Amino acid sequence: MSQKTRLLKQLQSARAFSSNLLKDFETPESWIYQLHEGGNHALWFVGHMGTTDNFMLSLLRPDLCDTNEEYAGLFGLGSQPAGNLAEYPTVESVLAFMAERRERLIQALEEMTDEQLAEATPQGAPEFMPDNASVFETAVWHEGLHSGQLSLLRRSLGFDPLV
Repeated sequence: MSQKTRLLKQLQSARAFSSNLLKDFETPESWIYQLHEGGNHALWFVGHMGTTDNFMLSLLRPDLCDTNEEYAGLFGLGSQPAGNLAEYPTVESVLAFMAERRERLIQALEEMTDEQLAEATPQGAPEFMPDNASVFETAVWHEGLHSGQLSLLRRSLGFDPLV
């Protein structure tokens, strides 16, 4: 299996698992439920995955970025989840943003050659992302990290486990 195929499968698998975790969040209260004050909630997770994919695109394909300052402030690095749904865009719009940003990230991967995957990331990229392939790897483990938090939220709300 090629590196590109493996990365593509990992990105798709991570997102499929996250999407399954999100299926039970149906009420406004469940979307902003927090285990503790300031803790991540499902809506923040969705927006954060979208803004993270957008950041990854800024390293790989700036032409595919979506400059959305509102979402960056609400869901980006260093943002703090709010327990008030009125402080956020609609759940549907945040879900659409997450899906569209992942589509663009996958597009960027599909359009890269093996040589481009091995190229160094631009100056200013985090040290743990030394080359373009590592950007996609980071997107996978980052989503897995936050999916664990989402899983805890689901279970504390009484939803059945997925596995």
